[in-house]
Amino acid sequence: MTVAATARKSTAAPAVFDIDQHVDWTLVVIVATLLCVGLVMLTSASISLAERNTGNPLFYLEQQLLAVVVGLGGAAFLLWVPTSIWERYALLLVCLALGMLIAVLIPGLGNTVNGSTRWLSIGGISVMQVSEPARLLMLMYLSGYTVRHRAELQERFIGFAKPMLLVGLTCLLLLLEPDFGASVVMLTISLAVLFIAGARLRDFLVSSLGVGSVLIMIAFMSPYRLKRLTGFLDPWSDPFDSGFQLTQSLIAIGSGQWFGVGLGGSVQKLFYLPEAHTDFVFAVIAEELGLIGSVLLIALFVALVWRVLRIAANSAAVGRLYQANLAFGLAIWLGVQVFINIGVNMGILPTKGLTLPLISYGRSSMLITLLALGLLLRIEMENRQIASQGKGKRRVRKR
Repeated sequence: MTVAATARKSTAAPAVFDIDQHVDWTLVVIVATLLCVGLVMLTSASISLAERNTGNPLFYLEQQLLAVVVGLGGAAFLLWVPTSIWERYALLLVCLALGMLIAVLIPGLGNTVNGSTRWLSIGGISVMQVSEPARLLMLMYLSGYTVRHRAELQERFIGFAKPMLLVGLTCLLLLLEPDFGASVVMLTISLAVLFIAGARLRDFLVSSLGVGSVLIMIAFMSPYRLKRLTGFLDPWSDPFDSGFQLTQSLIAIGSGQWFGVGLGGSVQKLFYLPEAHTDFVFAVIAEELGLIGSVLLIALFVALVWRVLRIAANSAAVGRLYQANLAFGLAIWLGVQVFINIGVNMGILPTKGLTLPLISYGRSSMLITLLALGLLLRIEMENRQIASQGKGKRRVRKR
């Protein structure tokens, strides 16, 4: 029996679980804590802006809560769907991802905001920022590809090149929106998953260098993008134009000192710090909760990524390669996005429009993140069920 066939057979875990026994409650507690912190800090960061723009100081909180409710409902649904189904319909998923990315570029379907056409619009209502679900669907496809073509991936460059061409097409569509940050995250996740799945080191290095070179060329071809990429090196040289966001963020972080100015006490969020409730919510957290609060938040994210990596390791231990690759990819996704967002806020990375998972305002990001976490809970439930069955069989043999 081939490795792929063995992996598919091992995913046939029972659909009925003992919730108390098989749910990863550690992951649930970490996610619940981050969600609560996120909702509180979103309210604090957005209350003045919401009142000015809408007349309702809780407008952004209400919108975020709606996304949380829908996301939790979707996560509950995924909790009861065997992951083998997603592996089986991988090709359909990637077609859906590409379809959404193409649809958003069609006049009348895509909604343009701040010069970027990222939102899919139906009847004039923005429904979804398509880069978020497309990223998850592409990851689910890649996780299955690495199992089905494991031997080719390990032995021939073409096994590495074929999925990367598909990823390249996805990133091209993202760049047409344009969404440079989402393209970087997509490429990073894809390269990491293919490498951990067994791609040869030389294929990985050559592709990584090629991808890096292309991204640099794209950055230099756009004066606006180049200005954003280089502006973080010395934001104080132009604090009222290209360096404005970063200087205000650094002022907020520095003002927090050890223990912060107190919840709700941020001055920078009062129309000084742009996007205080989305891309730069970490700066508000640092100002209001100080270094101690910021470190605790980072520790929660580290615990989250570590827990997801444990799920990946548990999947690999019971021979579930598709689930292992998917969980690993999600860990990279969360880790990279957190690192980029916090790095941008602290001025160590160029400004990119990426949310802080479970914290920043962003309905699409919140919805897809919760769906991904529901998928992870299902993977670990199946892992524990298989592990408990193995222990039961060993006990029977001993008798």
